[in-house]
Amino acid sequence: MADVNRGNRPLSPHLSIYRPQLTSITSILTRITGNALLVGALLAVWWFLAAATSPDYFAFVDGVLTSWFGDLVMLLSVWALWYHSLAGLRHLYWDTGRGMDIETAEKLGWGCIGGSVVLTILTVLVV
Repeated sequence: MADVNRGNRPLSPHLSIYRPQLTSITSILTRITGNALLVGALLAVWWFLAAATSPDYFAFVDGVLTSWFGDLVMLLSVWALWYHSLAGLRHLYWDTGRGMDIETAEKLGWGCIGGSVVLTILTVLVV
């Protein structure tokens, strides 16, 4: 049947009226943290390669990674590791077919966010 109202409505929601949902934000965060973990791993490899290269180069790289900026990057890498791990566990739970209703999905999303912050703080305090 022909749609007589076709020209009077938008084809998709526009960004100015779309309200991001927690599940979409956590999905985007999972993708971002996955890519950020690659950057953190490359920095660790850089540090190991510098240790194998020369004492002067290692001192330079170690200075970069132990500066305030390096500390911030490493702290965010720890948070990304915890968040990405908890989000992976959430997806494994979803793969069983459970927790797919909106209320449970939002609780799991807040659990990933809150749990990653708490686990990051515990990691920093213990290590």
